[in-house]
Amino acid sequence: MDIDRQRTLSALAELVRDVGWSSERVGHSFAAAQGLHPTDLRALTAIYAADRAGAPLTVRELSAELDLTPAAITYVIDRLTASGHVWRERGAHDRRTVVLRFAEHGHQIARAFFTPLGNLHAEALADFTDDELAISARVLAVVNAALTRFDRELRAPAAGESPVAPS
Repeated sequence: MDIDRQRTLSALAELVRDVGWSSERVGHSFAAAQGLHPTDLRALTAIYAADRAGAPLTVRELSAELDLTPAAITYVIDRLTASGHVWRERGAHDRRTVVLRFAEHGHQIARAFFTPLGNLHAEALADFTDDELAISARVLAVVNAALTRFDRELRAPAAGESPVAPS
């Protein structure tokens, strides 16, 4: 591999790691400001993303996503509903199923907290051309897909093995 390409790939990997760490710190600041436990924030993020994609999570799906027992996930959901961030809804196709929706109160709080960050992002990216932004978006999409694949592979038990219990 060309040494310049290797350096560029290494720099990209470090920047992706740095974005992850910075995002985690901002998330913890949001959680602290809202009196949320870090697990609540992880659940809230998953519920928001699924709701935004038009595929709200069931309680069972959230439990699997966060590697939590049903009892633990119930406790998390109870805290999030009590705080007004999330609400439960009966499934459209199966009324026995409960899906989790991101509440308007949650949207308002998130907007108030994250709008300044969005403004900083817009300011930071203002001098990039549309083509540069499109390439950047493609790079981030591919990196995110690789992270998602790696995570799935880590979670999937090998043939004949039982899943690793969360600690």
